[in-house]
Amino acid sequence: MAVAEDLDLFVLTREWRDVDERTRLIFWGVTAEGVGRVVVAQNEPVFFVERDTPLGSGRRERVALSAMAGQAVDAVKFPSQRALYAERDRLRGLGFSPFESDVKPSDRWLMERFVTGAVRVRGVKTARDGWLEISQPTHARALDVAPPRPLRVLALDIETVGLGGELLSVAVAARGFERVCTVDAEHDERALLAALFAWIAEYDPDVLAGWNVVDFDLTVLAQRAEELGVPFSIGRGGERARVLPGSPSTARVAGRVVLDGPQTLRAATYAFESFRLGDVAQELLGRGKKLATGVDPVLEIQRLAREDRAALAEYNLEDCRLVLDVLDAADLLGFAVERQRLTGLPMDKAGGSVAAFDHLYLPRLHRAGYVAPDVGDGPEPEMSPGGSVLDSVPGSYRNVLVLDFRSLYPSIIRTWKIDPLGLAVPGVDPIEGFDGATFAREGAILPGLIATLWEARSHARDEGRAAMATAIKILMNSFYGVLGTPGCRFFDPRLAASITLRGHEIIARTRDRIEAGGHRVIYGDTDSLFVLLGEGVSEADSRAWGARFARELNAWWRDVVRAEHHLESHLELRFDTHFLRFLMPTLRGSDVGTKKRYAGSVRGEGDAVNIVIKGLEAVRTDWTPMAREVQRELVRRICTDTPWETWLRATRDDLLAGVLDDKLVYRKRLRRELDSYAATGAGAPAHVRAARQQGTSAREVSYVMTTAGPEPAALRTAPLDYEHYLDKQLAAAVDSILPLLGTSFERVAGRQLRLF
Repeated sequence: MAVAEDLDLFVLTREWRDVDERTRLIFWGVTAEGVGRVVVAQNEPVFFVERDTPLGSGRRERVALSAMAGQAVDAVKFPSQRALYAERDRLRGLGFSPFESDVKPSDRWLMERFVTGAVRVRGVKTARDGWLEISQPTHARALDVAPPRPLRVLALDIETVGLGGELLSVAVAARGFERVCTVDAEHDERALLAALFAWIAEYDPDVLAGWNVVDFDLTVLAQRAEELGVPFSIGRGGERARVLPGSPSTARVAGRVVLDGPQTLRAATYAFESFRLGDVAQELLGRGKKLATGVDPVLEIQRLAREDRAALAEYNLEDCRLVLDVLDAADLLGFAVERQRLTGLPMDKAGGSVAAFDHLYLPRLHRAGYVAPDVGDGPEPEMSPGGSVLDSVPGSYRNVLVLDFRSLYPSIIRTWKIDPLGLAVPGVDPIEGFDGATFAREGAILPGLIATLWEARSHARDEGRAAMATAIKILMNSFYGVLGTPGCRFFDPRLAASITLRGHEIIARTRDRIEAGGHRVIYGDTDSLFVLLGEGVSEADSRAWGARFARELNAWWRDVVRAEHHLESHLELRFDTHFLRFLMPTLRGSDVGTKKRYAGSVRGEGDAVNIVIKGLEAVRTDWTPMAREVQRELVRRICTDTPWETWLRATRDDLLAGVLDDKLVYRKRLRRELDSYAATGAGAPAHVRAARQQGTSAREVSYVMTTAGPEPAALRTAPLDYEHYLDKQLAAAVDSILPLLGTSFERVAGRQLRLF
């Protein structure tokens, strides 16, 4: 008789499939002994129905669970997921609403065991060809551990005719492993595919990485493999990979995480002017792609394929190296691993805040004795109020303090016990929310989750685990958005309103408290207040005032929450920033203050003065580099009391003389396919007109404004329209600031002055 053994597996991929009318679950991962696979051969998918619901199929099982509205429910189990879907659709057609029928069986198996990253399974262990396998485990429990070894990462990149045509070159790279092959007399497309798939099998990566690797590289490879009759077998165990179309598309590669650079950067809250590989690499690594600037990359790659295949191979391989180095520089793999350990989301999941909430909340809801509805079975969608933004008082100021509530929305959830179950079952002596909501004082799930995450984030920061701290912050801050979206099974507009309207109250009452003490609040935004100290206050005294505000207001809020709600306050106001100079603009052409747009100077390391700009043209990527640089320099000069009028006139002259031509390029991304833009000719947006002239399906276009209209920067034929740049870029950028000083571009450097 075989002896049961334990296997500790850090999960990489999960899937379910129906085989012979039975649902099979497959989990690939890494173990201390190598690659591992867990197969649950006979899993019974399940949903729940109210006790009096008539069934057409499935095995009814009485359980000690209720719907959140209080109705008793039964579990209904099926031999296959296909059978579950059929019965679900039949019941819906009859007007019945099953519960949790949209939870994938592979996700349910993990979440009900509280597995996020790693799992210990017990069963009969078998050595397969390249991996260890446990089939039909008898026991499984969650482990809170990192992968037992460094994950093996292989970067992948292909070059094609146009954007998605025939293959010209394929390359892969890992540390100490590089391969590349181009089409030539001896290697046709079929040979390139065979070589690429063989390299993947040879290196056997845990992670396939690339830039737009799913929407481009793997999508093209899947299409070319199908057309050429080559099995797309790049998964472990010889499994065929699939690309599921969507926005974004999803890749299913057995045993291998597919990590996309731009998606993971965005998930980790990185912000770049452009997410193109060359631009990100230049900013993070100080080097870019191996193509000359100013050339059309599509045409240049085709030229290299004809004339210089060695250069094409080096270009292709360097893209793989750049991907590896960017992943390391931004610690994207570390972030993806920590996010999975925290939430249970697969490492390559794009977005996924709702799925993460489900993974954490559903098993805890079940332990409390309740089941959840399917997505879409809740209240009708309606807009929830946004964050509180106080009217700004425009002007040029000295000594402005920014007081910031740390993680305001999570701390509101903790303090006022805002929770889907607490809303459904408020009990006696409930806590008042907003829009008619009341919440239970005991038994809430979400506040406890946030408290655990809050403590974990503090530990992660203390231990220098930046990736984990970032993942926790993103997750906590996502909970408000999740509860406010109809895509969440717990959606109820009263949940989101009870968070945001409480935030409004907190900001307004804090402002009133500050102003009652004799200070002026000149702006407030969601979780921050800007307090004016004014002239004649030293930097040391300003910092002392900031600390005093935070200390006294936190104590005041503790007293308020205890007295008015009989609750413990988890609000934490911090002194965040001291602006030496602060500029709050007006809306263009009016005396009304703006919102989410300001600039100022702060003391940096040593005696340095740093410039901070929020929301203005200097930080907007749809403005030209010239406009952004000029506005930033103008702010710097004003904030450091440096003369600026002569400099501004010289900048105007440089623009008209052509000195700044390389800084006049607009860069804009097409938000949908080019063919979907209906407007043509002069009626189309400038970037769309330029993209049509470019003649490719690129989703990002770089263009300039000429006397003939917008043209692609690399294909310009007409002279630049300097009057356009003077009025729409230079003047517009500085006129966001100059009215605060009682002047304008026209007065300082306008047309009349150019006559002299």
